[in-house]
Amino acid sequence: MSSTPVSSPADLKEFLNSAAARTAASLKDYVDSLKDSPAKLSEAIGYSLFGPGKRVRPALVLLCHQAAGGSERDELALAPAAAIEMIHCFSLIHDDLPAMDNDDLRRGRPTNHKVYGDALAILAGDALSSMAFEVIAKKVPDAALASRLILELALATGPEGMIGGQVLDTCHPNESREVVDAATLPKLQQIHRMKTGALIRCSCRLGALCAMGTGGGNEATLQAIDTYGRAIGLAFQIVDDILDVVATAEQMGKKTGKDAAIGKLTYPSLVGLDGARDFLDEQVRIADAIAAQLGPHAALLSQLAHDLANRTH
Repeated sequence: MSSTPVSSPADLKEFLNSAAARTAASLKDYVDSLKDSPAKLSEAIGYSLFGPGKRVRPALVLLCHQAAGGSERDELALAPAAAIEMIHCFSLIHDDLPAMDNDDLRRGRPTNHKVYGDALAILAGDALSSMAFEVIAKKVPDAALASRLILELALATGPEGMIGGQVLDTCHPNESREVVDAATLPKLQQIHRMKTGALIRCSCRLGALCAMGTGGGNEATLQAIDTYGRAIGLAFQIVDDILDVVATAEQMGKKTGKDAAIGKLTYPSLVGLDGARDFLDEQVRIADAIAAQLGPHAALLSQLAHDLANRTH
């Protein structure tokens, strides 16, 4: 990459491990509180929510909260961190269904619908979507801040965010074919920014907003972190596109080579692997520049961008 992160991989690993543990504990406390939920529904929810995973999105909430001036000991950001993981898991459950990507494996295990059936998988995803907004409403005491966090998450999830991006990418063949026929870089970037980037950008913004809610950061900080989120959101999907070409199913914990098999518009299909890696490097440079602008307390943002860009699964 173009520059060297000023923090160490060990620092980042320690932060990510801590963030994952704190998020998991918050999620478990919340799910355990749902006393009237049918047992099988709670089991299906837990199968995906507590399964193996990188927990990148909740870590970004906590990391950007800290980078924007929030206290590391402040528990406020845990609610949106839990919420963003719920939305992400809901999207994975539905994405794997036969009517969508029709995947048998997720994170090296059978997908939710393979274990619990299509109907319960759909309902588990639906429940997670509702729970995400509920946890913010219950756990964020400042009503104005809670309202803004809920709005941010709704916009990132809905028709102008992740769900809209999924439609452009996988649904309605006539509409998708129209997109593929107009195979331009801006259209590809639009799909990526909506399908994958919206939730990653939202994670960053949620953390910064929590910091602002307790006296840290300002609108300029939020805009800087928004730019960072846009860059790594696009980078994350570019890496996914590359890995679908070069990685094995064992590395990814799911099938690979699917994009090329169905003629999907991706960075490698549009500009080749070398071109895709060039675009990836550009996004990492943007992330590095923002981290430097935010100062030493944001050094891990730079390291994370490099870590995500160099991941192998």
